[in-house]
Amino acid sequence: MTSDEILSQFGPRESMEYDVVVVGAGPAGLATAIRLKQLAAKAGTEISVVVLEKGSEPGAHILSGAIMDPKALTELLPNWKALGAPLNQPVTDDAMVFLSENGALRTPNVVLPECFQNHGNYIISLGNFTRWLSQQAENLGVEIFPGFAAAEVLYDDQGAVKGVATGNLGISKEGEPTEEFQLGMELLGKYTIFAEGARGHLGKRVIAKYHLDAGKDPQTYGLGIKEVWEIDPKRHQAGFVLHTAGWPMNNSTYGGGFLYHMEDNKVTLGFITGLDYANPYLSPFEEMQRWKTHPNIRWYLEGDEAKGIQPAKRIGYGARAITAGGLSSLPKLVFPGGALVGCDAGFLNVSRIKGSHAAIKSGMLAADAAFDALQAGRSHDELTAYPVAFEASWLQKELHKARNFKPWFKKGLVTATLMNGIEQFVLKGHIPWTLHRDKPDHSYLKPAAECQPIIYPKPDGALTFDRLSSVFISNTNHAENQPAHLTLKDALVPVNLNLAQFAGPEQRYCPAGVYEFVKNDDGSDRLQINAQNCVHCKTCDIKDPSQNIIWITPEGGGGPNYSGM
Repeated sequence: MTSDEILSQFGPRESMEYDVVVVGAGPAGLATAIRLKQLAAKAGTEISVVVLEKGSEPGAHILSGAIMDPKALTELLPNWKALGAPLNQPVTDDAMVFLSENGALRTPNVVLPECFQNHGNYIISLGNFTRWLSQQAENLGVEIFPGFAAAEVLYDDQGAVKGVATGNLGISKEGEPTEEFQLGMELLGKYTIFAEGARGHLGKRVIAKYHLDAGKDPQTYGLGIKEVWEIDPKRHQAGFVLHTAGWPMNNSTYGGGFLYHMEDNKVTLGFITGLDYANPYLSPFEEMQRWKTHPNIRWYLEGDEAKGIQPAKRIGYGARAITAGGLSSLPKLVFPGGALVGCDAGFLNVSRIKGSHAAIKSGMLAADAAFDALQAGRSHDELTAYPVAFEASWLQKELHKARNFKPWFKKGLVTATLMNGIEQFVLKGHIPWTLHRDKPDHSYLKPAAECQPIIYPKPDGALTFDRLSSVFISNTNHAENQPAHLTLKDALVPVNLNLAQFAGPEQRYCPAGVYEFVKNDDGSDRLQINAQNCVHCKTCDIKDPSQNIIWITPEGGGGPNYSGM
């Protein structure tokens, strides 16, 4: 049965009305809700706010490096320390290192651009921070519904967004209602704020419907693959931040690694690969595993019996696409009935590899505009005060300084390093030129016949691992008897185009082993989709060369259940 047929047979859906509906309980969405409640309390009025979260709890789907600049948090909750915010490990030292296959060159800290300096910032688990922030929101009276995936945008007769509908539960793989069937619910708001993170499922639809990206550079993304390790105390340097560039990427492919020393002898490490790479044989997951074998990285993880160093233990894994287009790719932020905040819009500052402070600030700015509109008796119109406030904010100035950071890398690592150094260190961000891009990430992929295959070493199970053992420790789970949330516009495209022309890149760019080509009984190929493995990174939705794969929301609560990520 189609969704319309189900609704026709079992509807109408129940509905709940709120002043503001927020989609996504990440830092941006929670900051929006908290700010609204704060403003209402200050004005002595009431505002009803609901936050929908597709994960099993706030923070379950949150993954980031992460180093947090507390600037926006201090504006939102000045007493965050007294409230017990889990910002426990201040940064104590920075290192920017350029890697060759066996060597390394550290940039002297005295010439590090400001964007690579982290004094005053904290190494955190963004998932744990999000759980804490959700508690602050609930303490203020915000209703949070975890396990409720917003699956559909609702519009009024004038074409304005009037809310969202959650997905139906208890639908079988064949699309038929089961005995556990439960019709989705409508959450109606005078304003709806989309805060789903990078490549948000509904945010993507809203951007397309209202042409919010008209006149903007196409958004560009990176895939961040992350692991958490517990290492020997003798190799732990609390607060030390290491970033790398160069190997294993070649000069023309954007990518870089990070290794952050958290508290309790834990390190968080990972690798970001720009999704505008050209070689279809490239595997971001395998590149991350290979990066760990560099002497400067493996030193922290391997044991040394002679020195009494115990081998480190991997305790967490996850992956997530991040926005990297910056200011030039930022869409129009408002539309009739709502707004985009956080990475749903693309506020991440790629030069600093930071987005949580930007997410919080954007949520606050949107909340300010929504509160004033509600106080004036308005609804379902454009919150024009929000983009005006952004243009006057410190966040706009920060992103303006960083606008060329990613575009320079299309000219190669050497040129990018030189020009970003000039822009950020010499010119201090006062840059008289702006670089632009005119193609989306998927269009950069070259036919396999034009590229050299990449042979990756087999995992050793101690330092390097395969996808399935990695997904296992992400605690990913989806109800088996449900329609696949990874859908194809045309079922013939994966074999006839992707496999034939691009050597089946989906089996390599997915960090969770969702896609694999298998043989039918007659020897022909077919694409098998293991949707239960999906960690919701959105890479397939971004990198598929024909844009044939469409990511939609599974049943609420499905996906990873990250702990300490």
